[in-house]
Parts: sequence; structure tokens; C-alpha cells
Amino acid sequence: MADGGDQAAGEILFERRGALGLVTLNRPKALNALSLGMIDGLHRRLDAWEAEAGITRVAIRGAGGRAFCAGGDIRHVYALGRAGRFDDVFAFWEAEYRLVARMQRYAKPIVALIAGVVMGGGAGISLHGAHRVASEGYVFAMPEVGIGLFPDVGMTYALPRLPGRIGTYLALTGARVGPGDALALDLATEFAPAAAFAAILDALADGGPVAAALRVPAAAPPAGPLAAERGLIDDVFSGETVADILGRLDVAASAGSTFAAETAALMRTRCPTSLCIAREQMRRGPDLDFAQAILSEYRLVTRVMHGHDFYEGVRAVLIDKDGRPDWRPATLDGVDHAAVAAAFGPADRPEPRFA
Repeated sequence: MADGGDQAAGEILFERRGALGLVTLNRPKALNALSLGMIDGLHRRLDAWEAEAGITRVAIRGAGGRAFCAGGDIRHVYALGRAGRFDDVFAFWEAEYRLVARMQRYAKPIVALIAGVVMGGGAGISLHGAHRVASEGYVFAMPEVGIGLFPDVGMTYALPRLPGRIGTYLALTGARVGPGDALALDLATEFAPAAAFAAILDALADGGPVAAALRVPAAAPPAGPLAAERGLIDDVFSGETVADILGRLDVAASAGSTFAAETAALMRTRCPTSLCIAREQMRRGPDLDFAQAILSEYRLVTRVMHGHDFYEGVRAVLIDKDGRPDWRPATLDGVDHAAVAAAFGPADRPEPRFA
């Protein structure tokens, strides 16, 4: 039964199928990036479905096949910030973070059916749920350090809890992960070909056990390339500082590791201040509960939005697409580490609660 309520001009669709509440992110041309209307609509619908006894599980998917969700609508946030509309900027981040926190503590199982790209806010509305089903086209990344931001939407909590130091590696590089590595690292919980998603939804709608509905006879994806580099990743990314990590990568590269050389080169294209923020997130995250982690991200984002690097990163990557961001400072040596630490502290304005 299709349901037209709470939709953001067709950008997000809600449907009840038997015991299943189905969400379809419907901005395929924008890789299903989350607008504020989509965020608010999804939050309201989840509240309604949680109170509805006949719905016992929720599934979320992206339209178009190219992406589950490539993140929040960063172009819109960029435009708002450039126009000085910071109340609207902060309203977007607060709404997105509230939604992610709501989904993390949702009382009914949420199944994310992930075909294509899942990045940024897309990870926020999938990774914290009970089931993340990766298809053959699954591509995960948190590339925020490449646009002068930092891994948010609960990644302060989730990434440090991945095996070994893989979370720090993902936070500091923004590297992409395919389905084989995603299963090995608990980014995904199940694998199924995208062609099987329709049958999975039918089984979920029938109301039987969720785990049984997700068991699809299929060959497992091939092992990903990170499997062979886990020892190196755990050693290198245990470094205390970003400079230490880069030094360890350089040593490994000089000993013949192509992976280390490529990783170091990638990190050196990232925003120096963002790298230092992300490293501090990975240090603090294991001691925070989810609400505390989200609050720390909100504090960070309110500071970052008043700075230079986010707007320069978005310009270079998404607007002008020249790939030449002018980071300020341009090197790690210029980063004010005291300011980075202070950015995690309470704001001088009323703060939202994410519990």
C-alpha cells in the first residue's frame, strides 16, 4: 500500500507492505542525497511506524541503482553557509544528527538494502541499524576529510569499534570499501545480489524472522584488498598523531609497500585540520556512548561551518571540481592542536540533546 504522507516532493517514498514499513530514497539524479525535507519526513514516519503494532520491521533502499545514499545535501549546506544563513545550516545538521540518533536506538529492526554508493549521511542512516545488506555494487566511504569536514553521523562512535585500527584508516583516508571487505569488517552484515532485493522485501513483508528473510543463496563476494593489509593498517594507524601515522606509512613505503605509499599520498591530499580532528575523534570515540558521540560531532560541525576549509573543500571537489583546494593551514605543521581539542568542548549557545 503506497503512502503519500510526509513526502518531500517525491524525494522520499513510504509504503506499508504487510509487516514491513518500506522507505525509498528517491533522488537518483542526486545519488539520493538527503535533503532536510527527506530527513524530517523519515524521522516522522519512523516515529509513526514504531507506534504501529502491525509493522514489525523497517527496510530502507535507494532508487536508481547507482547509490543507496551518497550523503547529506552538502551543496545546499554550502550555499546556505556562503549566504551567511547559519541558523539554517545548523538546523540541517541538527535534524540529520537527530535522525541518526533516532535510528540507532530504534525499537524495531531496520534493514538497509545497499546497492551502489553509501557515503556520509547514507552511512549514518544504515550503519547503525541491525542489518546492512551489501550487494555486488556496494561501495562504502566516509570521505569528509577530503572536503574540509570530518567523519560525522555517528562515526565517532562506530568507526573506533570496527576491528583493529580499520576505523582510523577509514576516517583519515576516506578510502572506498567494497562488499568483501565490508562483510569482513562488519560494515555490512549480509550479502545479496541486488537482483534478490525484491524477494527479500517480499519475505520481510510476510512477517517471518528477519534473519531468515535475509538468507539468500548466493556466492559470497570475493575477499577485498584490505584483508591482506590488516596487519600493516593496525600497526600504522595506531600512531598517536597524524604526523606519526604518515611517518610510519613512509617507512613501510620505503620497504616496498605499494599500499602504504598510495595511502600516504591520499592522506596528503586531505585537509590537514580535518585529519587532526578525525584522529582525535578516533581517540575519544571508544569512551563515548552514542548520544555523547553525536553531541561531540554537533559541537565540531558548528565550529567548522564558521571556518574556511569546508567551503574551500566543497568548492574544489563539488562546485568548481578543480581538485585544488587551498587548505588553511596547508600543512600539518600549521594546525592549531589546542583549537582542535577545544572544538570538542561545549558551545557557548544552547545545545540539542541526542539521547
